[in-house]
Amino acid sequence: MSLRQYEYALAVAEEGSVTAAAERLRVAQPSVSQQIRGLERDLGVRLFARTPAGLVPTAVGRAFLREAQVAVSASRRARATARAGADELVGELTVAVQMGFGTRQLPNALGTLRRRFPRLEVTVFEEPSSAELDRLCRRGVLDLALMAACERSPADAHHLGDEELVVVLCAGHPQLAADRVELRALEGEPWVRFDRDSALDGVLKNVLRDNALTPVTAARVSQTATAVRWAAHGLGVTLVPASVVPDAHRHLARPVSPVVTHPVIAVVRRDAGPAETALLGLLREETWSESASAAVRRDRLRAG
Repeated sequence: MSLRQYEYALAVAEEGSVTAAAERLRVAQPSVSQQIRGLERDLGVRLFARTPAGLVPTAVGRAFLREAQVAVSASRRARATARAGADELVGELTVAVQMGFGTRQLPNALGTLRRRFPRLEVTVFEEPSSAELDRLCRRGVLDLALMAACERSPADAHHLGDEELVVVLCAGHPQLAADRVELRALEGEPWVRFDRDSALDGVLKNVLRDNALTPVTAARVSQTATAVRWAAHGLGVTLVPASVVPDAHRHLARPVSPVVTHPVIAVVRRDAGPAETALLGLLREETWSESASAAVRRDRLRAG
């Protein structure tokens, strides 16, 4: 078995067909088919089942692919570390973000990183569940993750700051007259919420419980941008990290009382390489703890 076979199997699983995987890998289709057959022969199992929707990993295949991803990621990191010089970083960096975290800060840091090291390829994805992020970190799949809580050691987990959450209201809402909205003043309001297993919905449930509010769910969404947009259009109010509110809707965002914050923790893989270390350094330079009240006052001054 070889890493090339692992990479081919992962590509087939992601694309759902040998043809699409070959196109992505820029190799001939027969080569991919041959490598997959050879891998299944060496393992003595079927990795894929053919269905009307395409090739789908079997139960054994899914288990194998999880381990294959760890091996491929480790190989890529090793190559990147070996080729990293004083003035150049090459290779791949995989970053995962708990939904709603670092919306303003992470793009700034990644932009600076890519300008310094244009040959570094960065993959970023959002994950709603902090438990799943922690699991992926422990398995070595991720190079760096941003999340609210983890059980890693201080050497792996770095507290960047604490971000305040804000409520987003619709135009004309009476609470927009306040610089800070009393949460109990939102009794009876419908809420635009997030998926039940997401960390953000867990925060909202705790806030509603702690303030003796009865939740009325208007809708559940998977993205913070959708929650802000729907709240702005009057479907209901929502609670999100201050940094996720786009400029066009900042005039509809207000901090709340009691104050609601969450920590922002960067978790890097063990034995972090130069790319992870560089990104962590850039994230430390970002502003994470500006109060939402200060941001509201600043935006009002700009608007005036």
